[in-house]
Amino acid sequence: MVYSFLEITLEEHQEAASAMRFVIGVISMLFLLTSAGAWFLSGLVLKPLRVMSATARQISVKDLSQRLPVGGKGEMAEIADTFNEMMDRLQRAFLSQRNFINDASHELRTPITIVQGHLELMGDNREEQQETLAIIHEELERMNRLVGDLLTLAKAEQPDFIRPELCDVEVFTNELYNKAKVLTAVNLQLEAVGKGNLYIDRQRLTQAIMNLVDNAVQHTPPEGTIFLGSACNELDVRFWVKDTGIGIDVSDRQRIFNRFARASNSRRRSDGYGLGLSITKAIVTACGGSIELESYLGKGSTFTLIFPVNSLNI
Repeated sequence: MVYSFLEITLEEHQEAASAMRFVIGVISMLFLLTSAGAWFLSGLVLKPLRVMSATARQISVKDLSQRLPVGGKGEMAEIADTFNEMMDRLQRAFLSQRNFINDASHELRTPITIVQGHLELMGDNREEQQETLAIIHEELERMNRLVGDLLTLAKAEQPDFIRPELCDVEVFTNELYNKAKVLTAVNLQLEAVGKGNLYIDRQRLTQAIMNLVDNAVQHTPPEGTIFLGSACNELDVRFWVKDTGIGIDVSDRQRIFNRFARASNSRRRSDGYGLGLSITKAIVTACGGSIELESYLGKGSTFTLIFPVNSLNI
């Protein structure tokens, strides 16, 4: 009887051990399968991040063309899109900076070469020395003006570039007209005066409009006319400078706002660097406004600065 009980107990023990080994085997197999699945899935999930990391390591100042492949939808695709958009902005910024430096160095090289050449050729004759010094002084003034314009463009990207204040449009327009009369020998007329108020940086806006007046003077014949005006309504405030000059070709209407750019049919009567319109655009943009250009070859151009009444949330 005892032997029979022991035999039963031993059999149960063996069955329990066998069942335990089976359970352990199944659990181990499930663990291995789960680990392999987790490793595979994590690889799929992290693959875009590895691609992004590899692409980021390949990016340099000399090569900003690398982009992430975007496939499907979801958070990873959104991250890839965001990364590519960021690279687009960086590439445009670096290209703009590079072109700006190249253009600035080219423009500065000319007056420096003129000054250097005249100094090397200057003799002992007093009259010749006076002429040379006059030329040198003129070129240094040109360089000083260029550096000032470049600083204005650089400051335009800073948050404190614009210092707005409440501006009476009617008073401000009359002030602009009185200042513009000093700049030009061309017939200048005050076409219209708006009545209203606007939060704006008076000094910067004055600089922008005086640049437009100077540009109009350079492209309008002495017998022509330049018109200055403003208008107010519920949506926006507008300032404009209109001339009866040579006009601007359609192909040039966007390009002339670039730094150091000039219209292909330009016949400027001054030695400007082509920064006036780019400075005007930078000021208007910083003030929350926009520029409209209407021009007809042989008839003249109208530059209109438009400022929404709520463009500055103050």
